[in-house]
Amino acid sequence: MKVLLNGIIKENPTFVLLLGMCPTLGTTSSAFNGMSMGLATTAVLVFSNLIISVIKNVIPDMVRIPSFIVVIASLVTILQMLLQAYVPTVYESLGLFIPLIVVNCIILGRAEAFASKHSPVSSIFDGIGMGLGFTIALTLLGAVRELLGTGKIFSQTLFPESYGALVFVLAPGAFIALGYLIALVNKIKS
Repeated sequence: MKVLLNGIIKENPTFVLLLGMCPTLGTTSSAFNGMSMGLATTAVLVFSNLIISVIKNVIPDMVRIPSFIVVIASLVTILQMLLQAYVPTVYESLGLFIPLIVVNCIILGRAEAFASKHSPVSSIFDGIGMGLGFTIALTLLGAVRELLGTGKIFSQTLFPESYGALVFVLAPGAFIALGYLIALVNKIKS
């Protein structure tokens, strides 16, 4: 249970470790996009942790990192094909950021730091915890940006769009909103 909560609170990949900033800033123009990217990354994280934990004793040290990348890239390819076939709106919405999950430092970092040293069950829970922390952070950031930019959350109107500040839907708004959310998390933690 501690491993599961670790990624959500103490070592949140976005708000505490500041990992995975490319998808964090690039896909969170709405709460739906943030949640979709977080869940996609969580799926890859859980399965890559499981597979790497199972095959860790078979992989020679010289090719450990390239082997991890091959596992992660294979899972991302499968995920991309599944999204394209069964959830085309999510696939179109996330676009180029789906293949970039391969180089997301959260996934490779957890493979190296945790999955390659622990049991499959612990690795699964670590992947779920880190993935949920990432998903919560992206969904929260997307919700803040969507609310301040368009007056909506998950496309549900809370106030007229004319009161929104367009900057929050654009790239600079991602930096501003993320900065304030990180400051808020740090204030709460201290």
